[in-house]
Amino acid sequence: MIKESNRLKTVKEYYFSKKLREVDDLIKSGEPVINMAIGSPDLFPSKSVIEVLKNSLTDQTAHKYQSYQGIFELRKAISDFYLKFFKVQSNPVNEVLPLMGSKEGIMHISLAFLNPGDEVLIPNPGYPTYLSVTKLVEAKPVFYDLFKENNWFPNLIELEKRDLSKVKIMWINYPHMPTGSCASLSQLSELVDFTQKHSILLINDNPYSFILNNDFISLLSIKESKKNCMELNSFSKSFNLSGWRVGMLIGSDKNISKVLKVKSNMDSGMFYGIQKGAIQALNLNQKWFDSLNVIYMKRRELIWELASILKCEFDKDSAGLFVWAKLPKGIESSEKFINNILEQKNVFIAPGTIFGSNGEGYIRFSLCINEKKIIEAIKRFEK
Repeated sequence: MIKESNRLKTVKEYYFSKKLREVDDLIKSGEPVINMAIGSPDLFPSKSVIEVLKNSLTDQTAHKYQSYQGIFELRKAISDFYLKFFKVQSNPVNEVLPLMGSKEGIMHISLAFLNPGDEVLIPNPGYPTYLSVTKLVEAKPVFYDLFKENNWFPNLIELEKRDLSKVKIMWINYPHMPTGSCASLSQLSELVDFTQKHSILLINDNPYSFILNNDFISLLSIKESKKNCMELNSFSKSFNLSGWRVGMLIGSDKNISKVLKVKSNMDSGMFYGIQKGAIQALNLNQKWFDSLNVIYMKRRELIWELASILKCEFDKDSAGLFVWAKLPKGIESSEKFINNILEQKNVFIAPGTIFGSNGEGYIRFSLCINEKKIIEAIKRFEK
């Protein structure tokens, strides 16, 4: 028998990968399951983006290998987008790197900067991929706590008390997933100072800025932050292109070149048509985001109604594609709570525990579900 690698023993199959098979089996057996857990936008991309993709298919270079860095026009469009919305200047020649999804970027960055045994600061709660990738590259995950009392922002005074000598990377994610909390420029500036003091690479994963949020903030807008900071962003949430797998990484030419060393050995370039469509998406104006937010606002209000029926507490000032809700006192297990709901009401909600131990006692609703289905879910709980 051929054995798996030791590193594979350190990770489990992604929760949603496994759980969705269970949900799909229920649906196939005739159960009317309403999925309120997954953050995959159900709305269509702009028609203009699809048209550009279609029209590009007959271009002479459309079906050839593409540049490992992405075509220059895409890097220029990313650079212009960051200048327009975040007031961040970046050189499209060497400070911008298109990615096949920002999830790919998490792996590439980790491979580029981490050695076995290096330590990585990971938010708890936070995106599970930070943990799994850290383990896969044989680095050591070190969790830092996020609590509601501090608006889900790290306590830097407590972090300073730790031995940080082996820490190489710190992951942050604002607007934060799963809680929807936002960080101010002054808070991010404190993080930049903290990580520069300890020679830590600080990376902000920033795909939710344009969803139910009016304050567009980039980590890289802080002076001198490129010395030790990078920022990931994605086309999945803001442009409804999750299936296209397009992301971006911004940073100094020195740091970007290190990630490119990895990426150029992992793929042979992004499909030309997807790059052309991505350029068109980046050229959409504020009206595009406004139109999305009208829909998400209506959905969020309905989710708030459902959460209230469940006697959950939630923050109405949060941003992003989710509603993070605290369960009523006396409920010990978030996972047991959502499993009971799935069994009794055929409604699937994400348990907070999949995002870390500090997610216990919380559940996460997705806004990637149409209003009729949310209303149907509400009716099921009112019976």
